[in-house]
Amino acid sequence: MKKLYRFLLNKLPRPLLIRLSYPFKLVAPLLFKGNKVECPVCERSFSKFLSYGSDSANRENVLCPYDLTLERHRLMWLYLRDSSDFFTAERLNVLHIAPEQCFHKRFKNQKNLDYLTGDLVSPLADLHFDLHAIPLEDNRFDVIFCNHVMEHVDDAMQCMRELHRVMKPGGWGIMQVPQDFSREQTYEDATITSPQDREKHFWQKDHVRLFGKDYPEWLKKAGFEVTEFHKESKYDEKLIARYRLQKEEILYIVHKK
Repeated sequence: MKKLYRFLLNKLPRPLLIRLSYPFKLVAPLLFKGNKVECPVCERSFSKFLSYGSDSANRENVLCPYDLTLERHRLMWLYLRDSSDFFTAERLNVLHIAPEQCFHKRFKNQKNLDYLTGDLVSPLADLHFDLHAIPLEDNRFDVIFCNHVMEHVDDAMQCMRELHRVMKPGGWGIMQVPQDFSREQTYEDATITSPQDREKHFWQKDHVRLFGKDYPEWLKKAGFEVTEFHKESKYDEKLIARYRLQKEEILYIVHKK
């Protein structure tokens, strides 16, 4: 069963996985009944989370079986809930690139948001476009989310600059990426083109780079100011372990002057 799960997770196209997840969440609470781990997004506890990732970067006990949050989603939710005005501000104009399934419906129904989603192919997106040339006006959005996208695109800097362009002065956003904290510099090699080699070098078959510790400098070069949110300053080790947050992950909050 575990081999079949890993095969489906890594081989099926993303739109199909999204559709298949809806019936799965109906039985997940019964299959994983328990109280060892907790998802702060769906507020459910389980005996364990599911594994997730490619053969080169598989992680155990990280995927919530109900709303499919990963470590990064739970960390982002905690920041939004406990350290921002995202849920309490009177009105926010929000752009969400590659909208995560665990957030999409919640944000769509949130009364204080004018919420627009965009992606190249996702069935959750309101608009479909190439992030290298966003077909939207300058200085439009108060908040922008774009997580785990920059490792896929041809020109990450151009995409970051486009997001900076459509963000209002005074706006902010979250733009997470897979990050290898053992690397000082981001790793790119245009000669690595096969899915197998990309998975080996960049952790996933459809990644074209692996960001290192210098990722905040990329954001700054695109025009953003960057602040770091360290979960350890807000939550104790016991809660971090219960939520199964990634130990090394830093949440980068971008701002536009």
